[in-house]
Amino acid sequence: MISQPAMTLSSEQQLLEAGALEFGIKLKREQCASLLRLVDELESASLQFNLTAIRDRPGILVKHVLDSLSLQPFLRGIWIADVGTGAGFPGLPLAIVNPTRRFVLIESTGKKARFVTQTIERLGCTNVEVVHERAEKYHPVELFDVVAARALSSLADFVAYAGHLCATNGRLLAMKGKRPDEEIAALPRTFKVLATHKLKLPGLNDERTLVEMTPAPGMLRKKGLNSK
Repeated sequence: MISQPAMTLSSEQQLLEAGALEFGIKLKREQCASLLRLVDELESASLQFNLTAIRDRPGILVKHVLDSLSLQPFLRGIWIADVGTGAGFPGLPLAIVNPTRRFVLIESTGKKARFVTQTIERLGCTNVEVVHERAEKYHPVELFDVVAARALSSLADFVAYAGHLCATNGRLLAMKGKRPDEEIAALPRTFKVLATHKLKLPGLNDERTLVEMTPAPGMLRKKGLNSK
């Protein structure tokens, strides 16, 4: 296997800044520094724990950090949930570049939840909360404007265990590979697909699709769930 060339700090900054601009984000200096610190933390922790299959710095920068920032154009409202955040993606990079929004990162695996909690403290992010719980067992007082997730088994599963977190006019954002037509067809009637969006990451030809869903009119109320 051919190894990837090492990146200098300035080239990493350039990659982050240029990649973020493609998603409408003009990174401030401190935001860029925090994103690079996040890469440092994940790279260091991955030497001890199996937090992610992607362990090289260029891969973490593109396939974790910039992949997370690709959701920026689709965010709405104030309250954002990241279901199954793993090592903090996509929620933590989005929280860094959206300091006026509130993020709740939900993770059921203890070592991953602890890593994210420690990283948040080290980065000084005050707009992020980690919930160590299975999403289906989490019942917040306030429902979310956006509920996002990636690396899910199916859209139907996402709706089943996280649909109750979504406000009446909110959005479920599912990050997938190729357009999941069979999964879309299998969705329950409680949610409807508003759009599918193709996502492009710098330097990658991988097919990526964002499925944007919202509660079907009246369906959440029929199930007795509260809305914002």
